[in-house]
Amino acid sequence: MTPEETARFAAAKERIIGKNRERNGIGTLSEKTVHAVLKNYYAPDETQHEIPVEGCVADIFNGKEIIEIQTRSFDRMRPKLERFLPLYPVTIVYPIPYCKHVFWIDEETGEISGGRKSPLKGSPYLAFKELYRIKAYLQDPNLTIRLTFLNMEEYKLLNGWSRDKKRGSSRYDRIPVSIEREMEFTCAQDYVQLIPYDLPEPFTSAQLAKAVQIRKEQAGIVCNILHDLGVMKREGKKGNAYLYRVVEV
Repeated sequence: MTPEETARFAAAKERIIGKNRERNGIGTLSEKTVHAVLKNYYAPDETQHEIPVEGCVADIFNGKEIIEIQTRSFDRMRPKLERFLPLYPVTIVYPIPYCKHVFWIDEETGEISGGRKSPLKGSPYLAFKELYRIKAYLQDPNLTIRLTFLNMEEYKLLNGWSRDKKRGSSRYDRIPVSIEREMEFTCAQDYVQLIPYDLPEPFTSAQLAKAVQIRKEQAGIVCNILHDLGVMKREGKKGNAYLYRVVEV
């Protein structure tokens, strides 16, 4: 991030979280904190927030383009995309935890403990389960997908079913700390960057999964979408698995 972007993100956090709430705990925050901070980061002018457009409400509309902050459930985006895309450029921002510290809240005492750093790092492939829900719109020239990788604190309630109450627990809130980086996909060819250059071709989804260290199920969704986008083609089978090759453009 540039110094200007860092300052703008800090201002967005301050506007939503506030110094008093940072000092006094998170009792007044809500599950939508990430959404609210990003909305204020991408559009500091609040008069551009929650604007009616074509019978729907856009998160951000500046008169020329629309930005939607979508933390999950992309299927809800389909009616908006149907109405927005013929008229305006639309950017969907999908936040992905990059580096995460997990804190635990005792519901009875309100005590907050933990702060353990999660060993998992954010990956662009995490977005594909949601992108599959809007696959039919991904080639629209008016649509941009922006993956925003956030360093964040995650607060969870000690209300799970295990002895330590952590397994099966509920997430209370996620507090963004900083933006690590962003990735944008404005056309089909942009998705080719997700296929390692040194991956021998043709390859199966299982081989892709191993190369980028994701689950086979995730890799299957990635291959399905990239095939539909026309940036990969199927070239026979290896057993029951399709073989893929990247299409040169």
